[in-house]
Amino acid sequence: MRPEHVGQRHKLAGWVARRRDHGGLVFIDLRDSTGLSQLVVNPERAPEAAAAAHDIRNEFVLQAEGDIAARAPENVNPGLPTGEVELQVDKLEIISSAPALPFQLDEEGVDETLRLRYRWLDLRRDRLQRNLRLRAQMVSIIRRVMEGAGFLEIETPILFKPTPEGARDFLVPSRLQKGRFFALPQSPQILKQLLVIAGFERYFQIARCFRDEDLRADRSNELTQLDVEMAFPDVEYIIGLMEEMVQQIWRETLGVELEIPFPRLTYAEAMLRYGTDKPDLRFDLEIQDATELTRGSQFRVFADAPAVRYLTVPQEYSRADLDKLEEFAKEWGAKGLAYIVYGEDGEPRSPIVKFLSEKELAAFRADPGSTVLFGAGEPEEVARVLGALRLRLGRELGLVDEDAFRWMWITDFPMFEWSEEDQHWTAVHHPFTRPTPESEGLLETEPGAALAVAYDLVGNGEELGGGSLRIHEADLQSRVFEILQLSPEQQQARFGFLLEALGMGAPPHGGIAFGIDRMLMVLAREPNLRDTQAFPKNQAGFDPMSGAPTEVPKEQLDELGIQLLPQKESPQSGGVSDA
Repeated sequence: MRPEHVGQRHKLAGWVARRRDHGGLVFIDLRDSTGLSQLVVNPERAPEAAAAAHDIRNEFVLQAEGDIAARAPENVNPGLPTGEVELQVDKLEIISSAPALPFQLDEEGVDETLRLRYRWLDLRRDRLQRNLRLRAQMVSIIRRVMEGAGFLEIETPILFKPTPEGARDFLVPSRLQKGRFFALPQSPQILKQLLVIAGFERYFQIARCFRDEDLRADRSNELTQLDVEMAFPDVEYIIGLMEEMVQQIWRETLGVELEIPFPRLTYAEAMLRYGTDKPDLRFDLEIQDATELTRGSQFRVFADAPAVRYLTVPQEYSRADLDKLEEFAKEWGAKGLAYIVYGEDGEPRSPIVKFLSEKELAAFRADPGSTVLFGAGEPEEVARVLGALRLRLGRELGLVDEDAFRWMWITDFPMFEWSEEDQHWTAVHHPFTRPTPESEGLLETEPGAALAVAYDLVGNGEELGGGSLRIHEADLQSRVFEILQLSPEQQQARFGFLLEALGMGAPPHGGIAFGIDRMLMVLAREPNLRDTQAFPKNQAGFDPMSGAPTEVPKEQLDELGIQLLPQKESPQSGGVSDA
């Protein structure tokens, strides 16, 4: 309803957002997807409607008919697009009633399990309505950009073959092939490569992916991703197209103009300066390197460490504060946390000061009211600890610019990383990532030094997209599989069809995948990925609304040829847990 509708007769329907009974007059805020309208029920004008209005509660569904009238000047609500008018009700029908609600839609701090249990009610909240509408708008823009660039949308199977991609597979038993299992795809990686090999030179898909992994605020068992692959790829073209896509999304949804091209950092630089391959650039607080400076230090912890790095924090910490930070550092793998505190007098205070040379103290000098925190140890450990400290301190000290959007490409990833648990090399991205030309000769001799033609897009500290050029030669793919300790027999059993396809005229190809859910987290400034999805599971992978996963009848298991081991009760779900 708008002022130009005054004097017209209309019928409105929606949910009751609020009801106010002023003795005689009853005011009802009626809500639907287009906004909020005020109904006025006057017993003198419509006695039957007034009688019905007294029984109405929040979230009843109503249909009202009457005349649109201008509000009195003192009753105008400038905060609403409909705030200048109201509907004078003649007829009021209760379409659907509602009981006392488990929580109110404007209530803050509602327990997440309760919200998920009544998700249909939770989804009526303004914030979640906005999130899902933003999501739909974002996906629409993505499709338009990809189709405009000549990419063809092709669906790939949900039931496919188990393949190692970094997480556990969700397995699906086959009734027709007893004792055999499909897997839900962790991504369409192999299938999209096969499509390009098949001659579809530019492919994309809004793909559903499934990963059986432990959940966090930014991780889900079910996710949606933009999947992109192209033949005869050019890394600069892929990066440029993705930048244009992101720029278009932010422009059309938020009215925010992002400046492209986005800056780039190599993986090695990102780990050195930020301690992570997904740095949050909304605040400074860079990690500084002091490894060479401290090679001859009298402080043996520094002198003997393979890497020494530090953070200069604009805060004078007390001994109690430092104890808490040290405990946090130990949780991330540090043996301790050395420090120098500079008081308001500018003088350094620390047990290690007496061991440091003038040259070292000059390098570590900070403004009065600051603290320098040190990490010493293996480079990976120091990066991990100081990277986690940097993020914690950025939040605690209010250094993060919450209104900003900061983007960066991370490039030149390692091909492999060593797994202490498995005692062999694993793929940093996935086993189909192409090594740089300079790294091909290092694959067998120095796999840890080999770099990949890989690139990630990071936004506000979240990895939003990751891509690479792929291996298109069967022999090179087999060499990489061997480094990952896949025997020729295992290669054929798991990837024989891919190796065969690579030997039948496979063009050079590459692409990228973007997490739709994670991108919406950044777009909508949501801290929790579950609030970007319509019907998410909780952190235990359980759906409080439907009760899934559930037990199934023995007859159904017999059909599938499955027998269950005795189970323990799960406290989260009231169902079963690990055998």
